[in-house]
Amino acid sequence: MENILEIRGLSRGFEQFQLKDINLEIPKGCIMGLVGENGAGKSTLIKLILNLIHRDAGTIQIFGMDNIQQERQIKEQIGVVFDECHFSPTLRAKDVDSIMKHIYQNWDSACFRQYLSRFRLPEKQSIKTYSRGMTMKLSIAVALSHQAKFLVLDEATSGLDPIVRDEILDLFFEFIQEEDRGVLISSHITSDLEKIADYITFLHEGKIFFCEPKDRLLDDYGVLKCTAEEFNAMDKGIVLGHRANRFGVEALIRRKDAKAGQMMDPAGIEDVMLFLVKGESE
Repeated sequence: MENILEIRGLSRGFEQFQLKDINLEIPKGCIMGLVGENGAGKSTLIKLILNLIHRDAGTIQIFGMDNIQQERQIKEQIGVVFDECHFSPTLRAKDVDSIMKHIYQNWDSACFRQYLSRFRLPEKQSIKTYSRGMTMKLSIAVALSHQAKFLVLDEATSGLDPIVRDEILDLFFEFIQEEDRGVLISSHITSDLEKIADYITFLHEGKIFFCEPKDRLLDDYGVLKCTAEEFNAMDKGIVLGHRANRFGVEALIRRKDAKAGQMMDPAGIEDVMLFLVKGESE
């Protein structure tokens, strides 16, 4: 399977933080969810992919092209949405259309107006009157109106109500149905990624902690609840992380390591992150 994004040996250092030796692939036709705590390096990685900051080492290829040497060709085919709308609040949606047609060679005004209609966004009303959900929909409409093949989304659903988030997630899922496309979505809302992502990459302290198919991640892990005595008697070699509470102990283990009769709760993406990073290890 061809990859829409390939990163090899990527590093970028700052005074108090370093993104270290990142290797990552996003196959065509897939959605990659990027997770990690604040300061883990998610936004830094996205800025490096978009060549908004310069890398210290490594390579980034998008559509098989170097993201620096062939930046213009690449950005014609990328749709980007950040967690804040960066259009002037005095502009109207119709003004955005007029501006974008001079920026993107493949800008499609008819497509943009279709998204405005679908999202119920008034063309002649200034952006400063929009709600947060409306401004995010406007940004997404722009990202999708120039025949983009790769969406890069940095906390694009944060702060939105569940109904708006669900509507936007459906749109991303529609986008990916054409198999030559790809999506990279950074989000703190792991339930959103559980709905739509094909792969999950977990960044922790500037390094990739794991990168796994989402379904395998959710199928492989479980949370075993037991008493302190039962936990002390367990083979600690199978415990990936544990937390003690007033009711006993919760332990993250792989389902294949569970003994017959042991009851486990499903482990979501957030559970896996918390146990692997914040849970006590043996």
